[in-house]
Amino acid sequence: MGPDGADAFVVHVENDKKSGTFLDPARGTVRLQVWAQDWVERRSIGDTTRRNYEGFIRNHLAPRLGHRTLASLARRDFEQFAKSLHGSGEGLAASTINDRMLVVAAMLEAAVVDKQIPDNPARGVRISRARPAAADEDEIPTPTEVDLIAAHISPQYRLAVYLQAGTGQRPSEALAFSTECRRSGFVRIRWQVSAMAHRADCRTIFVPLKNRTEGEYRDVPTALFVDQEMDAHLSTWKPVPVIFAGQRGKRCRLEAFFSLCSPGKSTMPTASTYGYHFKKACRSAGLVGGDGEAAYTPGSLRHFFASTALAHGVPIHEVSRWLGHRSVKTTIDIYGHLLPSAWGRCRTALQNAMRPAPLIEPGPAWVPTGSGVSTQATGQGAAGETTEPHGAGAKLPCWDGAGMSPPEAVFSQVGALHQTFRFNV
Repeated sequence: MGPDGADAFVVHVENDKKSGTFLDPARGTVRLQVWAQDWVERRSIGDTTRRNYEGFIRNHLAPRLGHRTLASLARRDFEQFAKSLHGSGEGLAASTINDRMLVVAAMLEAAVVDKQIPDNPARGVRISRARPAAADEDEIPTPTEVDLIAAHISPQYRLAVYLQAGTGQRPSEALAFSTECRRSGFVRIRWQVSAMAHRADCRTIFVPLKNRTEGEYRDVPTALFVDQEMDAHLSTWKPVPVIFAGQRGKRCRLEAFFSLCSPGKSTMPTASTYGYHFKKACRSAGLVGGDGEAAYTPGSLRHFFASTALAHGVPIHEVSRWLGHRSVKTTIDIYGHLLPSAWGRCRTALQNAMRPAPLIEPGPAWVPTGSGVSTQATGQGAAGETTEPHGAGAKLPCWDGAGMSPPEAVFSQVGALHQTFRFNV
């Protein structure tokens, strides 16, 4: 740099200082790991959130980018970082990665405000959320298999199996079940067990539901068998008072169904603990795959709830609300292929709209029968077939003459269908 260039640089620096935009290059030499840890320490956040942030920095951010200085980082570095998290099979969902990238962006935004760097290279970096995988019909247990799992699981978790299968709760939600959840004909789901609930230093044992804030809840109708399982559970295990701090710092108390009481303290099982007992129950019941591992997971019981409700005509937007999905689109992506075929109903609806069949007005000789079927006592059936006297004096079509099956065969089939599709509303 010649004299003219040096002078120009000095003038540029002085102008930046006067305008308040000057950045000392030495300030950008702080390593990202050091800055991230300092940023977390200065945050006013809950214990659980702090541990989540610290774990993310320790396990993901520091190993990949922690050694880099703030000034050396560019947007492509964070794009590559997010991509590597998504493709490395480390158990982070797309939504989790995007949430964590918001945290990284907040860290670097603080560095911009503190004049460590001129702009934020992580702002707006995210990955596209993958479409939820459709539920595999082979991974949905039958009613008999649900009962087998409940019979073989550790007795204190039997109710959790039926809460999942009967109300569609997530494992962490079922384990947070308390006396305040039980209502007349439905359950109110408000909390889920924290993944850290088993730790002695965990203050936030219960956390808000997924996709919800503290205080929000959802109501789900309960069938009779679910209420009976609750009564059976309470006859053996009494609810245990659990006191914890909500995310807003408010002191909360729940009479928990699944708190394991020991001398002087109570502990909460987590979804991981329940998952271990669930898989053990599957193996004990003989519900295993070709590799000898459990054929089902706790999530399979949510699939059972949703698929059963949809197969019996429950509207998918209601099922979506009961499952606690963020959007009905999520429910359609996962369970849409399990809906009963609407082809026949579509044909009938359009035919009736465009070319409706002529309506035959009943005449004075129209006679109601005890079976709910009405015919005209004219000696001719609806299709013109011969008729025979009915026990009440009315005449019904002759089944054999019309090429139809005898009544006994038809009504036995109806009875079989009734048995197949009988369920509690």
